[in-house]
Amino acid sequence: MGKADIRGLDDIKVFVDDFYGRIQHDALLAPIFNFRLSTHWGPHLEKMYLFWNAALFGIKGYSGSPFMKHATMDLNSEHFERWLNLFNRTIDEHFEGPVASDAKRRALLMAEMFRSKLDINSNTSRHVF
Repeated sequence: MGKADIRGLDDIKVFVDDFYGRIQHDALLAPIFNFRLSTHWGPHLEKMYLFWNAALFGIKGYSGSPFMKHATMDLNSEHFERWLNLFNRTIDEHFEGPVASDAKRRALLMAEMFRSKLDINSNTSRHVF
């Protein structure tokens, strides 16, 4: 028998908690996240529950601009690839189905959008006269 799909907030909490637990122990990502969040992991996780609940199920409750929190970070393609790999592995280990696939698709789109904006920002800042 296969795994269940993501069905709601309780399932979101499972993958968000597991995913960020993996990040906290990842050699590449942990220093960035731990520096930014150090004692603020609880509020960050709560915000991520709301974000994914809104993204996957259209449930209101999340507000904010995710990109702006990342705009000042020194990130490169390796960071995004690792983040996406950890995210996809976390989803795949817990869930399967259309919503799980949608979560992975949305994570990919978000990573690509962030990477693109950061590239544009860094190119713009290098070419200011």
